[in-house]
Amino acid sequence: MDKIEEAKIILKDLGMPGAQQNDISALTLLSLCAIKENSDWSTAKRSSQSITKGIMSFIKENYHKDYAPNTRETFRRQVLHQFVQGGIAEYNPDDPNLPTNSPNAHYAITLQALEVVKNFNTNKYKKSIIAFKKKHGFLVEIYQKKRKNIAIVPIILPDETYLELSPGKHNEVQVAVVNEFVPRFIIKPKVLYFGDTAKKDLFLDSSSFFKMKINVTEHDKLPDMVILDQKRKWLFLIEVVTSHGPMNPKRIFELEKMFANYKHGLVFISAFPNFSEFKHHSNDISWETEVWLADFPDHMIHYNGDKFIGPR
Repeated sequence: MDKIEEAKIILKDLGMPGAQQNDISALTLLSLCAIKENSDWSTAKRSSQSITKGIMSFIKENYHKDYAPNTRETFRRQVLHQFVQGGIAEYNPDDPNLPTNSPNAHYAITLQALEVVKNFNTNKYKKSIIAFKKKHGFLVEIYQKKRKNIAIVPIILPDETYLELSPGKHNEVQVAVVNEFVPRFIIKPKVLYFGDTAKKDLFLDSSSFFKMKINVTEHDKLPDMVILDQKRKWLFLIEVVTSHGPMNPKRIFELEKMFANYKHGLVFISAFPNFSEFKHHSNDISWETEVWLADFPDHMIHYNGDKFIGPR
């Protein structure tokens, strides 16, 4: 049996879901462990690797599979996210404070998963699997438990934080904002606040707000999302419009008062699921704000007169 097939067995034994028992996942595991075709599993070692110059280069050089550059996101979203969730890999272990879009972002196999790999085909293998499960659990079992509430909307924030949102169109648009709007329009994003229709303060970075001298004790007055552009230091205040109103003059007045101590610029966004929902609210949107439609993620509508996206 070749190394790729054996790596799939290890992933299955480590409790990975079926979608992460394929070739690309097996090759990623082999790269994280520096296992070549002729290597013994006992020689597996831990090293931090980026996706393109680390994992993809290793696979090309040692397994002669040349993945196109645009598959980088496939590695990240369909393999490495799940590896991190399942306790197989760590994200940025050498520098946990790296910004999300840093070219130095990297992954490394966890010590418990490494022990499993090194013991493959030995009498210590089953014992190491048990130790791994005790420490991390099995992701396939975690996912199966979540399916009992199949309507839950999962999301992974730019810093790899995993959240579960209550069901509904509103939260589906919030997921679209994180997955589609943020990578296109925000540089080095950092989510400071993320509300949920059922739990308003689902994610709140209180320490960052405190440093900015912004009082957020009244969570109900915050917009649906607050995201910091760490490069330009702009704060994106985002309202997701499915039932409540957009960024109208009254809402702008409230938010400018709440964020009065922030001196680097505020960007007001009304996010809609589609054009028809936008048209329904278009007369209420305040000038000098921005509109984003999930149906057309590459474009924005600017209510800004002589300037495009940016602080007022």
